[in-house]
Amino acid sequence: MTTDHGYPAVRMHIAGEWCPGGTGRTAPIVNPATEEVIGEVPLATTADLDRALDAAAAGFGTWRDTPVARRTAILHTAADLLTERAGEVGRIMTLEQGKPLAEATGEARRVADTLRWHADDARRAYGRIIPSAPGTLLSVRREPIGPVAAFVPWNFPAGGPMRKISSALAAGCSIVIKASEETPATAAALVGCFVDAGLPAGVLNLVFGEPAEVSAHLIASPVIRLVAFTGSVPVGKLLAAAAGEVMKPSLMELGGHAPVIVCADADPARAARRAAQAKFANAGQVCTSPSRFLVHENLVDDFTAEFVKAAEAVVVGDGMAEGTTMGPLANERRLRAMERLTADAVRRGATVRTGGERLDRAGYFFAPTVLTDVPPNADLMREEPFGPLAPVTAFSDLDAALRTANELPYGLAAYAFTESAATAEHLVRELEAGILSVNHCGGSVSEAPSGGVKESGYGREGGPEALDAYLVTKRVSHLLAG
Repeated sequence: MTTDHGYPAVRMHIAGEWCPGGTGRTAPIVNPATEEVIGEVPLATTADLDRALDAAAAGFGTWRDTPVARRTAILHTAADLLTERAGEVGRIMTLEQGKPLAEATGEARRVADTLRWHADDARRAYGRIIPSAPGTLLSVRREPIGPVAAFVPWNFPAGGPMRKISSALAAGCSIVIKASEETPATAAALVGCFVDAGLPAGVLNLVFGEPAEVSAHLIASPVIRLVAFTGSVPVGKLLAAAAGEVMKPSLMELGGHAPVIVCADADPARAARRAAQAKFANAGQVCTSPSRFLVHENLVDDFTAEFVKAAEAVVVGDGMAEGTTMGPLANERRLRAMERLTADAVRRGATVRTGGERLDRAGYFFAPTVLTDVPPNADLMREEPFGPLAPVTAFSDLDAALRTANELPYGLAAYAFTESAATAEHLVRELEAGILSVNHCGGSVSEAPSGGVKESGYGREGGPEALDAYLVTKRVSHLLAG
């Protein structure tokens, strides 16, 4: 069933059934390109959450004991279904989140590949036999940790949920996932692929609700054995503390404020083009988005000119419109944040080289913005913008630039441009980040780990490391005789 806007009716998925909330409570879903209400998301009650927990407990026993070949086959079938449905999933995503349709469809296809990667990794969760005393068999087993509670934001409506779902299911865990209430239909479409692939009831449960109520109830439940979260640093700290109170491990992929260092020997125009492409992807609403541009003083004018040119070439509009390369921000909150950060930077002496304001039209549109001479005490240099703001500052000494890059408590992603192998190695050693890209601003890939250091979180998603948090390492010592 769909609404008049072509947007599907949203339901939760609990114990193998699609269902509304127990009391019928809902919240509006808004198209950020038009500010129109296009649907309603059901909000879970405590009874709904308890049903999801009971289902996850039963589903874990079923899924854990399903032969790994069968588990892998189901996950591959779900990935194939998602690939077939990528166009429709992308359309839904654009309606509720705003990103351009091609970008949204590409996200759906990429997360199908993420699922395939983790499905294959399920076959490689190896233990080992350790040489020991005669008559003793000493081994290490890797077993699924148990039911998982996962919480994901709105900026990647398919990518965020799939990272958690694919890792949990590949490891043999069941999961209760609370996806964003702002982008619920994309998450429901993903779950539908698993349902249609034959995933047993109770293994994957999807809920929505008041975030604080849902997280408190799920984390405190004895059913849950792992808490997995992607989102802001303040919320991550709250959830990690709640998990710590009941001695549950957590996986935290939190925000950052990614520096970009453009060294004296770099090509400034090429660096600016590549950095701008990454900066304005998803309207800057990416936790790894480049967001502090530290450019050598000999290159800063050429870099800035090319960056401004790239920013002004961005086509801002409804993600459903042909030719759009940057959609709206996701909500009114992000618009207010862009206006506040820009005004604060200008008040402290920064110059707006292009953009700097909300576009005069319906929808949450903010112009791609480049600012120069941004002082270090500006909020924009201390606070993750999570939007299309690019502050550019000059440096003369590379080690001083590194100190600036590392001085914040965040350490998720960092970027650097240089033609020197020795300089690149120096940057690799000194930059405090869990993800570093040299001479490009590449995004996450399924085959390699992503994650932060310092207040940007702990644990890794992607690559062989992705299953680590979802597996328990058990040492078994078996006396064979005597």
